[in-house]
Amino acid sequence: MILHVRDVETDELVRQLARTRGISITEAIREAVAQALASDERSRISLWDRMGDLRMKMESYPLTGFKADKDFYDGLSGRED
Repeated sequence: MILHVRDVETDELVRQLARTRGISITEAIREAVAQALASDERSRISLWDRMGDLRMKMESYPLTGFKADKDFYDGLSGRED
């Protein structure tokens, strides 16, 4: 099967990727397309679902009983009165 690229810039980018990774042009195209498709798939998953691992980790920490109010945040920023 032949894939003909008629755009000089695209050809140069693919060859640069192949050289940089030390792989063939075919492998460079395959990896780039696979990465683009995976990125598209990840973007379809809601932010809530993508952050599930982080939410579970945060929920695993014990509650301290401290209140994070305005004075707390002012203290963090150095704007205590």
